[in-house]
Amino acid sequence: MDFGLVLQTDPPASQVISLMRRAERNGFRYGWTFDSAVLWQEPFAIYSQILEHTRKLHVGPMVTNPGTRTWEVTASTFATLNDMFGNRTVCGIGRGDSAMRVAGRAPNTLARLGEAIDVIRDLAEGREAVVDGNPIRIPWIRDGKLPVWMAAYGPKALALAGQKADGFILQLADPYLTEWMVKSVREAASAAGRDPASITICVAAPAYVGDDLAHARDQCRWFGGMVGNHVADLVSRYGEHSGMVPDELTEYIKARQGYDYSHHGRAGNPSTDFVPDEIIDRFCLLGPPEAHIEKLGALRDLGVDQFALYDMHDAKEATIDAYGTHVIPVFRS
Repeated sequence: MDFGLVLQTDPPASQVISLMRRAERNGFRYGWTFDSAVLWQEPFAIYSQILEHTRKLHVGPMVTNPGTRTWEVTASTFATLNDMFGNRTVCGIGRGDSAMRVAGRAPNTLARLGEAIDVIRDLAEGREAVVDGNPIRIPWIRDGKLPVWMAAYGPKALALAGQKADGFILQLADPYLTEWMVKSVREAASAAGRDPASITICVAAPAYVGDDLAHARDQCRWFGGMVGNHVADLVSRYGEHSGMVPDELTEYIKARQGYDYSHHGRAGNPSTDFVPDEIIDRFCLLGPPEAHIEKLGALRDLGVDQFALYDMHDAKEATIDAYGTHVIPVFRS
């Protein structure tokens, strides 16, 4: 199992770079960041410095979207980084939540997302693609490689990930829901004539190492609110108890009352008071190292290839070090 570190690009950027360097020293192989131009600093500028100051770390957004950047710019940016640092990027992409909503736009349609996945990958790897009706190719790309991993929750999005994406990003660590969603992605891949085993499975969730569970839950409660944004969209689209989405995912948002993006992804987010402890325990990894190892083992057995650790709380360095000392070696042996 691989491990990734997920950060917001809060200033100063030097701190983001320092944490990514620390992660690589501790055995993490991927460095991810949020991508929301209004809320945080521009991640692609920071990726160049992360790549410059690490040796093997792969970097990318968790996640970008097809609406805030033109597709040829996204592809060219990835390709430039790959040309400079040797194919060490990965494009995490989704419909868009904070990046779109904060700018007053609705998330992208799945049709637009599916088209963008093909176009961005083709352009970044040097092939011709059609953008807005015009065939274009980036002529200077040589031996480019850009895996595109798609974030998804709902049935249609899971099917699209299986049909088109190189990897599937699931932003929660509940084993039951992981099994259900991974199965959906793989079935869609098989139906599309793809090898289901070729799709990399990445589970992303907060982790907090320590014995004070009450404090750990409070530091990670924001995550239930973030996931709740996507769940609310699913409920509005499919309804409650529709059978299209597991009740285990949708039940907890009944007490949800709006969401303030100025606190998005941050400990102490006042918009997440509705999130019960049970959801935090299911969606996140909390407790002593042994508890993390046990849950990660269960996820690995379900086919998870990477755990991407959201490190947005008051113990960033300690969590990276604890994983490097106690957790990652178990899954590398």
